[in-house]
Amino acid sequence: MAVGVPAFIEARRSIRSFLPDPVNRAELDRLVDAACLAPAPHHSRPWRWVVVDAPDRKDALARGMGDRWRRDLEGDGVPPARIEELVATSHAKLTGAPALVLGCLTWEGLDRYPDEPRQLAEWGMALLSLGASVENLMLAATAADLASCWVAAPIFCPAEARDALSLPRDWLPHALVLVGRRDPAYKPPPRPAVPLDELRAFG
Repeated sequence: MAVGVPAFIEARRSIRSFLPDPVNRAELDRLVDAACLAPAPHHSRPWRWVVVDAPDRKDALARGMGDRWRRDLEGDGVPPARIEELVATSHAKLTGAPALVLGCLTWEGLDRYPDEPRQLAEWGMALLSLGASVENLMLAATAADLASCWVAAPIFCPAEARDALSLPRDWLPHALVLVGRRDPAYKPPPRPAVPLDELRAFG
């Protein structure tokens, strides 16, 4: 453990291997509750959370995002066989998790500006807040003896993820957290040491 890092932070790991057991919705609600304690700009609540635990809904989300990724990979010139391999692996990862928690952003409570730089900065603050809320959610999962893994895919296809689940038009998915009970056969790799002198400076 890094010197001075609280044990509950050190305990959080990104785990992608789950037992098939479902996660009770009351447990998932507690994770979302923790996510909503994150700091946000202007005391707003710009995030919306969608719990996806029904097989058909997980499949719809995986297919919606997978179709967009397939088009992007085709545009990148990736060989067709490799594209299908990547998309199939992603689909299996999402549909194989007992529950998915999808974090969306809205403009509710955020300020509007007539110029693009400040408007982008405002949205950037909301994104930072969503990141903090995802960390809260994953720390709460760890405390509840649940495994979790953040998946960034929705930020590349927010409209497709939204439409796959028929969400309100102003809910834009940006983060996805897989949640379940950890497969005891999975052993996370050791964390590398933090090169603090390379990552931190005193101003």
